[in-house]
This record gives sequence, C-alpha cells and structure tokens, in this order.
Amino acid sequence: MAQYETVRRANAGVGVDATQIDAGLRAHMNKVYGLMSVAMFITGIVAYFVGTDFARAINGEETAIFSTGMLQAMYSSPIRWIIMFAPLAFVFGLSAMINRMSMGTAQIVFWAFAAVMGLSISWIFAVFAEITIAQIFFATTIMFASISLWGYTTKKDLSGWGSFLFMGLIGIIGVSILNIWMQSDGLAFAVNIIGVLVFAGLTAYDTQNIKNTYLVHAHHGDTEWLGKSAIMGALSLYLNFINMFMMLLQLFGNQE
Repeated sequence: MAQYETVRRANAGVGVDATQIDAGLRAHMNKVYGLMSVAMFITGIVAYFVGTDFARAINGEETAIFSTGMLQAMYSSPIRWIIMFAPLAFVFGLSAMINRMSMGTAQIVFWAFAAVMGLSISWIFAVFAEITIAQIFFATTIMFASISLWGYTTKKDLSGWGSFLFMGLIGIIGVSILNIWMQSDGLAFAVNIIGVLVFAGLTAYDTQNIKNTYLVHAHHGDTEWLGKSAIMGALSLYLNFINMFMMLLQLFGNQE
C-alpha cells in the first residue's frame, strides 16, 4: 500500500535496509499469529473440558474433573457473573499495565486471559452439538484468515475505519449487556449480525494497524517493545476471532 511504501522509504532513509524490514515484518506477524494460535488452543482446551463436564452434570452422569456442586456454583450462582466479566477485566488490565510488565510477565498474563476466556465460553459445549461447534470454528477460521490476509495486503488505507468500528463495538457491548436482562431474541439476532460485520472490519483494520505499527518502529530496534507489541496485536486479533466465532455460533449453531 502507499502508506507501507512511505514507511519503508522513511526507515530506509535512516539506515535500515528494506529487505531487513520485510524480513522483520514477516517474523513479527508470524509471532503475532503464533501467540494468537497458542491462546486459541488454551481457550479451546479449557472450554472443552469444563463444558463437557457441565454437560455430563446436566445429564446426571459422573463428571470427570469438577464436582457437580462446583459446576452448579460456576454456572448458577453469582460466581457466573465473575466468570463472565473476568476476561474483560484481563483485557483492560493488560492494556493498561503492559508497559510496566516484562515481556515474559505480559505473555503469562495473556495465557491466563486465554484460560479464563475458555472458562467463560465453556457453556457452549453444554448447549451446542460438538459437531456444530467444530463446523462453525472451521468456518470462522477461513473467514478470519481471508479477512486478515486482505487487511495485510490491501493497498487501501483502513485507518479511517477505526473510529466507526469502535463506536459500533461500544454499541454492541452496551446492547448485549442490556439484553442479558431483556432476553429479546430479535435483539440478540440483530446484535449477532451487526457484530459479525463489525469484528470482520476490526480484523482487517487491526491486521493493517499491527503491520504499520511495526514498520513505524522497525528502525528503533527495541526488542522488548516489539515483543509487547506482538502480544497486544495477538490479543486484538484473538478477540476479533472469538467474538466472530461466538456470534456465528449463535446465529447458525444447532442447539442440543
């Protein structure tokens, strides 16, 4: 894109070879996607084992990991609100404090966030058929990869999308919280449709932003900063993927 070439030339002008920038960018993006993939694996493992245990408890079967009492507390008592909003607290905490953390600490917090997110969405294994979850996950993966690739390669400057998508995100969060009490199926359907579009847009926007942020700072050679930047980039893309997956699941998933 034009912005990409401008940054490349600017960095080359301060003594950074363009081929080094390109190689560094590929390594940086690989690290972002690698961190995201590990986080997705952690989330999936936690969600599967906790969720299938909950499904066994509902069916009156013997649970493998947690006792029935623990599962009832997690899903039926006020503890469920803590589990529901804990990932949001992790996101705000990591975003606000990452500059004070070491790169290793930030990565551990990211893994912990992924585990808590898995706990938060584990209920899907008690509500949806496993084959449906697998199918929607596969479809989301293809959709996410295609959009992220477009965001990385497009010549179009997506920076102007930021404020519009952020307002859409705030609206989705607000209406979703409101609908916890309203329990409106029509409102939930509209939120999921709009949400898929918003998070698809954010996937392209965040991918391009991760790329451009690296290019702006490539000549600094700050390994610690670049490592933390990769973690925050992985967090952004991870959240986009999870939200798209959950909304597509609620739109097209077959409930048991």
